[in-house]
Amino acid sequence: MAPKKKEEVKEKPILGRFRNNLKMGIVGMPNVGKSTLFNVLTKMGIPAENFPFCTIEPNQARVNVPDDRFNWLVNTYKPKSAVSAYLDICDIAGLVKGAAQGEGLGKAFLGAAQGEGLGNAFLSHISAVDGIFHVCRAFEDPDVTHVEDRIDPVGDLEIIHSELRLKDIERLSAILEGIKRQRGQVTKEMKEEMECAEKVLAWLEEGKDVRLGDWTAREIEFLNNWLLLTAKPAVYLVNCSKKDYIRKKNKFLPKIFEWVQANGGAPIIPFSGVFENEYAELEEGEREAWTKEQGADSALAKIITTGFKAIHLIYFFTAGADEVKCWQIRKGSKAPQAAGTIHTDFERGFICAEVMHYEELHELGNEHAVKAAGKYRQEGKNYTVADGDIIFFVTASGKK
Repeated sequence: MAPKKKEEVKEKPILGRFRNNLKMGIVGMPNVGKSTLFNVLTKMGIPAENFPFCTIEPNQARVNVPDDRFNWLVNTYKPKSAVSAYLDICDIAGLVKGAAQGEGLGKAFLGAAQGEGLGNAFLSHISAVDGIFHVCRAFEDPDVTHVEDRIDPVGDLEIIHSELRLKDIERLSAILEGIKRQRGQVTKEMKEEMECAEKVLAWLEEGKDVRLGDWTAREIEFLNNWLLLTAKPAVYLVNCSKKDYIRKKNKFLPKIFEWVQANGGAPIIPFSGVFENEYAELEEGEREAWTKEQGADSALAKIITTGFKAIHLIYFFTAGADEVKCWQIRKGSKAPQAAGTIHTDFERGFICAEVMHYEELHELGNEHAVKAAGKYRQEGKNYTVADGDIIFFVTASGKK
């Protein structure tokens, strides 16, 4: 009797869009340091005055993802061209209490009614990104106004998350209403969608974000069609004074940490907009000496790499004398999908992937040594690409 064929374990899908070009959005109350952070990340010099809603349209930029592995490959192969990974970042104007209903400054500014106005515009900009940098104000400065006339980062987080949940509740209510209005026989698909929407709606009404739920693979399919705001992964950036950042002490941080842990947990990165602004003004050759003198390093690299990982992006390398390049893909991508990021024909004509792990190449020094050690592998169409793989694809049209 022939042995039973081992069943392939089907991986649970990840919340969010399955594509390679994903974005992080910088979100928070007005005047908490969002545009200052964006400016130092991108050096674009967009307006960052002390005025609520100084950023009306979302400013977008692409920043390089720092990686010592990429630098080592470039130094090793000395290619004619080198292309690093990148992260797309959007600076989204400040959100206020009542934004989900178009109330507050947004409604007053536009004279809008029935849930329209700047509040809804900002929320639609958040809908267009795949992950959220939540910027919290943890510094006191009488010259920088706060829209709520107090410094309470936990209170700010409560407002932001409440507004996002309200918008998701509104979206799900509309989905349910649309299904109920359907004429004719209710299909199995419609019934499943209605049941999922009702379950998620009940979850939100309990004051919980979608990203914290334990959803089935089928429910995640629906959620990935709806792209709800609270389904997006979060990174919390705590903007401290320069003094607090250098001494690694801030009176608001323990309460922020406690709140984040009580609300599902997520990365928390303290930074100082003032410190980073001064750092960005320096010439590259002056920065190392300046950070040593200050007794603290810039948090920008950590912010970028954490944001990149939060939206489930990884990258593999192609490396040779002509080019060293990072190719970013969604975590969990198979080898043919990875080949398709280089050219769609490579996915269609995929035969196999010749793979080296970066750590093995770095340890052994070169490709010949990796092959001699038996570490150079051929992988088929079911291979899940790992972050940092160096890959040559063999396709119907040759080796790439």
